[in-house]
Amino acid sequence: MFQADFSGVIKTILIIMLVYFGFKILLKYFGPLLLKYAMRKMGRKFEQQFSQQFGGGQQRTQQNKTDKEGKVSINKKPGNHRKSNKEVGEYIDYEEID
Repeated sequence: MFQADFSGVIKTILIIMLVYFGFKILLKYFGPLLLKYAMRKMGRKFEQQFSQQFGGGQQRTQQNKTDKEGKVSINKKPGNHRKSNKEVGEYIDYEEID
């Protein structure tokens, strides 16, 4: 079987510490750059989704080409035609008793 000698244990601990501190130093200098890159990428993605969702894309330009200048169009949302059911149940008038 394998036996762990003192120099092997020390080497392993030193390698782990070297990797840990090296990673910390790299993250200290390159972390902000990575964060800026990720934020820019997310910003572009949000902007693209926003323009697709709220008509900033090609749908708006195609609609403007077909409309004549000076023409007014009003697009209404469909109304919510809920009728209240007045005969839900019997109303009971009560008084509090002390």
